[in-house]
Amino acid sequence: MNRERPLKLPAFLGVGPPRTGTTWLHETIVGHANLPRANKEIKFFDRHYDLGLDWYAANFDQTSSLVTGEICPTYFASAVARERIAQLTPRPKIICTFRDPVVRVFSLYKMKRTYGDITCDFKDAIESDPELLESGRYAYHLAEWRRIFGEENVLAAFYDDFALDSQSYVDRIADFAGIPRFKLADESSRKIHSSEGTVYPRSLMITRIGSRTADWLKARHLGNVVEGVKRSRLMGLFVGGNDPIPPLSKDFAGELRMRFRAEIEALEQLVRRDLSAWKSAPAAG
Repeated sequence: MNRERPLKLPAFLGVGPPRTGTTWLHETIVGHANLPRANKEIKFFDRHYDLGLDWYAANFDQTSSLVTGEICPTYFASAVARERIAQLTPRPKIICTFRDPVVRVFSLYKMKRTYGDITCDFKDAIESDPELLESGRYAYHLAEWRRIFGEENVLAAFYDDFALDSQSYVDRIADFAGIPRFKLADESSRKIHSSEGTVYPRSLMITRIGSRTADWLKARHLGNVVEGVKRSRLMGLFVGGNDPIPPLSKDFAGELRMRFRAEIEALEQLVRRDLSAWKSAPAAG
């Protein structure tokens, strides 16, 4: 890596949590910001830190005049990621995106089940997979991001606002991140990578081999190969091909809303916003 000039590191990071429209955000600002060349989720600060700063910087165009940024939703609930980001990047803008926690956690479960990261039913997964509930501690983790980076450098954006007016939603994020405003194309307002219609994997072994291979390729800056497979018919070999994952029952959705209630109310206080709809919304499939 040429060290004659300072490395271009992110001036903004979209940290999630997962299943809050982060893929849509990444795809929407491609071409308007200097994003990773091939990978949406580099996962440097939480999983690949040992690969070093040069590896991380090589994911970005070091000659670009666009503002540099990264979208990686696994950072949200990671205390280690927060501390590492603070050490390496000077006061970046942090974008936290929030969505009804029950809808979000079930969506995350379905994606993890589809990719073979979870093999049990939803009720058991809630108790056995720490990420599911930990990534739903919205108020706690938002407060931590604010503590480390300053409230003025942390934006709380809501999926509800995206659903109402995607243009205003992205305008607000662009202004905060230092990206010049741009007009969305009609197709940009559609959902990207929705978990609706997700199914169990045809072969858990093949699905896991595919996931491990994808991680290996991304670590070698070959994320473009992974993205190419995702857009091709080959993707059907690794995910899907089995029965649909059943919808979330109303009874268990109600239990989860009670578990999340205190966190929702704490978030209401932090962002000064009424989130009553999250406390009584119906179950979602």
